[in-house]
Order: sequence, then C-alpha cells, then structure tokens
Amino acid sequence: MVRETPPTCAVMDIGRLAYREYLEFQDGLVQKRVAGEIGDVLVLAEHDPVLTYGRDGGLDQVLVPRATLEAEGIGLEPTDRGGNITYHGPGQLMVYPILDLRGHGQDIHLYLRRLEEAIILAVRHWGIDGSIRQGLPGVWVGPAKLAAVGIAVTKWVTSHGSALNLDPDLAHFSLINPCGLPGAGVTSVKALTGRAPGRAEAMEAVVAAFSAVFGVKIARKRKILGI
Repeated sequence: MVRETPPTCAVMDIGRLAYREYLEFQDGLVQKRVAGEIGDVLVLAEHDPVLTYGRDGGLDQVLVPRATLEAEGIGLEPTDRGGNITYHGPGQLMVYPILDLRGHGQDIHLYLRRLEEAIILAVRHWGIDGSIRQGLPGVWVGPAKLAAVGIAVTKWVTSHGSALNLDPDLAHFSLINPCGLPGAGVTSVKALTGRAPGRAEAMEAVVAAFSAVFGVKIARKRKILGI
C-alpha cells in the first residue's frame, strides 16, 4: 500500500510589522495563492499596538476617546475579517494561514475549528488546557480568552487567522469590549503559567501543532514577495 505524501505548507516568520503593512503583504499572498503562483503559507508575525475591527463592526466597543488611543500609541484599523474589535500588539504571536481550502476539506467551519484546535494543541506545550465556546470563536481558558480568531476567505483561500497572547500588555484590552463582549476576560500564557515563552519557542509549538492538525509537511521559507 502506497501512502499519500502530505501536502506541503511553507512557514514564514516576518517578525514585527505594522498592521497596515501586513494587510498589504497579505493581500499579495492571497492573490498569488488564488492564481496558483505559490503554495500554502503559514505566516507568523507580531504587530505594533493596534485595535482592529472586522466586518461585524466594533467601533462602538471602543471605551476611550481616540485621543487616549493616540496617547497610548495604539492605532485603529478596519479589516475584512469576520468578528468584532480586538487588540494586537507586542507579546502576541500572530498566526496567519494562507491556505487553499480546496486542499483542506473545502469547509470554512471545519477550517475555523481546526485553527482553534491547533492553538489548543500548541498551548498544551505549557500545560494549558484551552477550550472552545459555542458561538464564540477563539480559544478560552475558563471565562478568559487566550487567543482570538478572525478569518476571511477569498475564492477558497484563507487570510487573517489567530492572535495568541504570550505576554501582551493586558491593560490594553481594557480600552475595548474585546470581540464586542462587555466584561469578557482576556488572559495570556504568562498570566496562566507565570512565564512568558520566547517567541522562537512559541513558534515551534504553534508550527508543530498546525502541522499535526492540518496534516501538512512544513517547509521553511525566508523570502516571499520581497520580504
């Protein structure tokens, strides 16, 4: 019996990049993936402090004046992902799969569950028991969200993804109702374990979990689209 070779997914760490710059980069990747010019890519990143709101809105969930955000050095950006408002910043690991779902079940809800499952598997590396909550995308530990999830799909190609809280400034989440949920708690790996994992360690845990859940072979890429 001949076993099928698992599909390959390139992994690319682009480091810290302003959110708006990332959106432009992501758009290029999506266009190339739709055209078949590149294969699947898992992009790992970190962003400067920013609030992002999706197709479901979220500006009404900002609890402070724009001047306060500016004083804190926090940007405000619209996106085309699903979901409400959330915060991104240093201390988060952004997990952005650019996948053609026609090779991964061609089911958006299945993809979303798998993305959450990959994060749940990854955080077991630190002894954290994450879970999902019906109707509330993301990964939770008790009543607090550990990782936000918001996706978009263009011609079966995914974009956006998940934000895993390693050790962000949790006070910044108090500036909003995270994901449009008043009183929703937010936590981090450091808050749960007392230790902030290094970025390299976190990336290895996430990549290993992603590979296992999506059944892909990982290939490292240093340069795509000039970055």
